[in-house]
Order: sequence, then C-alpha cells, then structure tokens
Amino acid sequence: MRRRAAALGSSHQAIGIRGETFVDAHHRYFNVGGVRAVRLEDPRLITGKGNYASDWNLDGQLHAAFLRSDRAHARIVSLDTNRARAMPGVRLIATGEDAVRAGFTKAPSQLNYTWADGSKARIPDRPALAHGRVRYVGEPVAMVVADTALLAQDAADAIEIVYEELPVAIGPEESLAPGAPQLHDGVPGNCALEMFAGDRAAVEEAFARAHHVTRLKVNCTRVTPSPMEPRACLSTYDPADESYTIRVCLQGINTMRSQIASFMGLPGEKVKVMGRDVGGGFGQRSSAYSEYVMTLYAARELGRPVKWVSSRSEGFMTDTHGRANIGAGELAMDADGRFLAIRFDWITDQGGYISSGGPGYIRNIVNCLTGVYAIPVAFSRFRVALMNTGLVGAYRGAGRPDIAYAVERLVSEAARELKMDPAELRRRNFIPPDAFPYKTATGTVYEVADLPGLLNKALAKADWTGFEQRRAQSAAAGKLRGIGLSTVIEASGLGQAPQDEILIEAAADGTLTAYSASQSQGQSHETTMAMIIGDALGIEPERVRLRQTVWEKKIVGNASGGSRTMVGAGSACKITADLLIERGRSLAAEEFNVEPSQVEYAKGVFRARDSDKTLSLGELAQKREFNARGGGKFGSTWPNGCHIAEVEVDPETGKTEIVSYVAVDDCGVAVNHTIVEGQVQGAVTQGAGQVFGEQIVYDPETGQLLSGSFMDYPMPRAGLLREIRMEEHPTKSTLSPLGVKGVGEAGCTASLGALTNAVHDA
Repeated sequence: MRRRAAALGSSHQAIGIRGETFVDAHHRYFNVGGVRAVRLEDPRLITGKGNYASDWNLDGQLHAAFLRSDRAHARIVSLDTNRARAMPGVRLIATGEDAVRAGFTKAPSQLNYTWADGSKARIPDRPALAHGRVRYVGEPVAMVVADTALLAQDAADAIEIVYEELPVAIGPEESLAPGAPQLHDGVPGNCALEMFAGDRAAVEEAFARAHHVTRLKVNCTRVTPSPMEPRACLSTYDPADESYTIRVCLQGINTMRSQIASFMGLPGEKVKVMGRDVGGGFGQRSSAYSEYVMTLYAARELGRPVKWVSSRSEGFMTDTHGRANIGAGELAMDADGRFLAIRFDWITDQGGYISSGGPGYIRNIVNCLTGVYAIPVAFSRFRVALMNTGLVGAYRGAGRPDIAYAVERLVSEAARELKMDPAELRRRNFIPPDAFPYKTATGTVYEVADLPGLLNKALAKADWTGFEQRRAQSAAAGKLRGIGLSTVIEASGLGQAPQDEILIEAAADGTLTAYSASQSQGQSHETTMAMIIGDALGIEPERVRLRQTVWEKKIVGNASGGSRTMVGAGSACKITADLLIERGRSLAAEEFNVEPSQVEYAKGVFRARDSDKTLSLGELAQKREFNARGGGKFGSTWPNGCHIAEVEVDPETGKTEIVSYVAVDDCGVAVNHTIVEGQVQGAVTQGAGQVFGEQIVYDPETGQLLSGSFMDYPMPRAGLLREIRMEEHPTKSTLSPLGVKGVGEAGCTASLGALTNAVHDA
C-alpha cells in the first residue's frame, strides 16, 4: 500500500507482448510493446500479503526511538540522560558525542560541483545525532534503545535538554541575504555553492539585440513525498566478520549500501542491505538516514537486533523534502517571436545540511535548461542555500519538473505579452524532428522526439480551437475558465553503477527466477520484467518470478529512480534472456551429442534439428545448472510530452476545478499500456497536488513546521482530477535495445506548467 499510488486500470486480456519489430544493439530482431495486462504483483499486494520493512522481526530484537529537536536553531547547553537510563527496559542511550566518537559525521553527498574559482563546494559535517547545535526542527538529538518501542519512546521523552536559542534563517533568499543568521562556521553566507552553466557573454549579446524580453520568477514550492509506508529498518551486527545487515525500505540495494558504508566509514563489503516490498518511494527512499546508521551502531553495541519504525509526524519533519527551487528567468525573442536566448538565476534550497540526493537538482536543471526549444544560447547561475529547515532530497523528477515549470511558464507569459497563441509560439520554436540528435546550448544531446506531432495530437484531443466557446459558457455560469499547455522533455536517470545487470535462473519445474538490483515501489517491475523475459523466451510471463535486491546474488545495477528502470534493468532482461537461450543451446547440444549450431529453440523448448530429441527449459534445468547473467550500460533517454489542462475558477471563493486534462506522451515503446497509464495518472495527480495545495511551510520567525500533519498539509484526493484523457506518441529510443524511454516522472514534469498556465489564463 502507498500513501501516494499510481492509479492502475485493469484488463482481462492475456499477458503478452506484441508490437513492432526492430533491431537491437546485437542486430537480433525481437518483438515488444504495449498490451494492456493486469499486474502479476497485484493479488499479493491487494490481499494483504505484501511484506514491508516494518513487517521484519527477529528473535531478541530491541526497539529504538529518537529524541528530536523542538527548536529550529539552538546550542545544546546540556543534555541529561540519567533519568532515562534508570528506566526499566532501557538498554542504550546514544547522543551526539557517541556519534562523533564513532566517526558518523560525514553523511554522503553528491554535491561535486565547484565554485567559479575551482574551489570545492562547502559541505558541512552532519553528525548522525546533533552535536553542539541543532539546525532544524526534528533533527535527531539522542537515540534510546529499549525492550519495546513504547518504553524507548517514554525514555526519550524523559531526557532533559537545555537549549540556548539562536536566530533562524528561513527561506532561500532570506538565508542568503547579508546579515542572515549563520548556520555553519564553514559555510559563510549560508551559500554552499555558487556555480554557472552556459555562455554568459553570448547570452548577454543576444539579450542586447532582442526585440522583446519576458521576465518571470517562479517558486517551485517545497513539498514532502509522504509515501504510504513510513520509513523503517531492522539492523543487526555479526561480530564474526564485523559486518552489518540492515533490512530497510529502499529504491535500490547498491545505492543504499554505498551510502551507509560511506556514512559509517566502512568498506562496502561490510554492509549488507536487504529489501522487500516498498510502499512508495518518489526519491525519499534513496538516502541513508541517520536512524539507519544509529540502529546499526546500537546493534553492534548491544549484540542484538534493533528495530525502528517512523511515525507519520517524524516523517513530515525528517523525511527528505522535495522541489524547493526558486528561479528567476528571462527569455529573449526577435521580432518574429523566435527565441534568441534564455537565462536563469536559480536558488536551490537544501535545508539544514546537504543531503545525498538534493544536488541532483542542479544537474537535471542544466540538462534541460532550454526545454523543447531550439534556443541558440543559454546561461544560468546556481546558488545552493542552507537554512533552518528539514533537508531536501530527490523527489519525482528531481529538478526536471522544476525547470520544465519555469520554462513553460516563461513561454506562456511571453505569448500573453506578444498577444500570440501559446501553441503557435511553441510550434515556432520547437526543435524540428530532423534536427535530432540535437545538442542543446548547455551541451546536452537529446536523442529523438517529434514535438510538432505531440502538440498536434494534444491540441486535437483537447479541442483547443473550441476553447473560447467553453470559456463563454463558463462565464455565463459566473465562472472564470482558463486553458494551459506544457510541452516538456526530460532525461531519464543515467545511474552511477557500471552497468545494469540481470541474473536469470531456470528451475526444474520450468519456471524462471530473475534477480534485479533495482527495487519497485509500485512501478510494477514484477509484471514488466516478466513480460520482457517471457517474450524473449516465447513463454508465459507467469512462469517468470522477479526477485529484487537479493544480497546473496551480488547483482550490479542502479536503484529505481529517474525513470531509468525499464531503460536499464528492462533492457538487461532482454539481453540476459537471449544469453540464456545461447547458454541453453550449448547445454542441450551436449545432451543431444550435436554441435550447438544444430540446436533450435522456440517457445521454451530446445530441439535437435535433424532428430526428434527435445528438452524443455525445465528438463534442461533438471540435468544441468542453467542460468545466465547479462546486462549493459545504457545512456540517458529523453521522454517527452505535451499536456493541456482546463480549469474553472469561482471568482468569489477562488475554488478551482480541473475540468479537462489531456496528456500526450512519448515514452518510447510501451511494454504495458496499463502500467504506463497508471504512472501518468499518478504523476499528474502528484503535480496537481503541488499546484493546488501541498506545501511544506515553516514559521519565518521560529522555524517551526506549520504543515506537519495531514490536517495542515492537503494531499490530493480522488476528486481533484476526475479524468485524464491520454494518448501516446512514441518515438523509439536509440539507446535502449527495447526502444523504451521511461515514463515514471512525465506526469509531474508536464502538469506543473500546464495547470499553472491554465489558472493564470483564467
């Protein structure tokens, strides 16, 4: 179950893959693409048979609770644990001194950019437990381990702490202003990084000769992922080899292992990570949190398993938030409305410290700085701000929706100022289909897209030309009506692993087990990967079982995120299935006493060409160890789309209703249309939630979290977006053997601009 869930349709068609034929990287033909099929994982998940991180239990386990700061910025004057230590059932209390003594002070970060002078980004230490000072409400100050979770919480509440309150810095611009309260001694002015991308001189020259310049400042507000499953972990320590094991909700086994090992200062092989079902992720599961490190520490100190389960309140305070970017943009045009240049001044908010995933926003914004337009030159300034708030990490799109929102708002505002149809202004400036692969002004290479085709299909489906009649009807009913569109492109995640790998093992009963390093959090990996393998082998997908993040198999690969899994692990499924056939052909040849070239394979059966000898997959597995491991490194693909929204606004109350929403997306080849539609529906609704309600708000005077529960943080409900009319306009990726591009973030990326433009139009 997930607090946020992609709405998935259902179908009674048999699961299978049908579609067009094309050549993969190894010049072998195969079929793929696009049936509607029910999900293989659904019966388990909807009947309560899913197994999540908090379901893990071990004999003799203890329970952890955390004392958290109730101040946004303060010095810790004293911390008295005596009363708490004396309480029955308390086994351990750890404070910041223990965390520092253990060396847990340098949380992993990917802020690898440099200042203009070549100096490194200023990354402050982040102890696993606050040491000397607290810098946001919810920061963990002490950990208590006791016989039960309630005893641990009671003991945490009994710790006596005295603070000396300090002034707070709240808001990205406010924290960077001269005289703002200083969070870290090593980060003057609260600016961890200032960097530049693009050609400043060329942009200034283009703006100097521009006929018209549109200027607009956007605030992509701070939100919280709020997956249905709260964070949880169960940690153990093995003194025999001095290794640690954590069972945790995650997005990928290798990413979590490397981050925990880095935080604890350990070799990677000393940390074992295990995962099961995960109830939603959205980027929030990709970080190594302090609670994970400290429970592992407690397991070592006590020699017993230690479990921790977050409350929803803790989640609001301490789960990494998302978005939190401010961009001031300018768009230069000639007399015909052709775009000459674009420039931005970005502030990316990181909260009290630098998280592991937050810096990815800069990379993704740079990659997509010019959007879908043929803009000759571009430039952007980036500043990374620290302030007395919770940390910001990756969140569904991680910068891609932010820059798409900024660019698409700029273009629609330019159309308004020029009194031009916003669709026509976009069409005039699109990258033409024959220009792909297209190198942008920031050096990014887009592989393939048909942007005019996307726009035409979306305009027709939305009845763009009939809008003024609908606007008049709304006006007669006393309502304001607006229409907005957003045409976007984004990079799928490249990933940091050397390759994406799949292991397939055949069993004597004819079933196959595939192993992947990525972890589904609702994206239907069990279905799509089984479909790809089943199609390649000519067998029913139901015969393929996917197991994810199985430590013992040592699978190399990336975490699930950035719309990358079908591009990476999905492509690896096809490659490995082909390798399994080749492996089986060699093994069958030995059994038939013929050359491998004399063995044919079709629909799960190997056959000697000139005899009646046959062996099924299962029969061959009875005789031999029968498996294959394969994969590859696949570049970033470029999903794109055009979304058009219509809204009605009550001018008396401001109440807004989404009365029409059209989404036309190019996700490359669709393995399963039902899953594609579910991903788009969920992501669009998530974007609508941000536009019409979701926002993490802190009191500017005290730094207290004001939207720390679902009473104050309005999540999108079913009635917010009653219908999405969807269509696909695919172009095949040239980088994936399957032709897929990814779809997980497309809805968020396009919906922010489409809905906001519609409201402004009203």
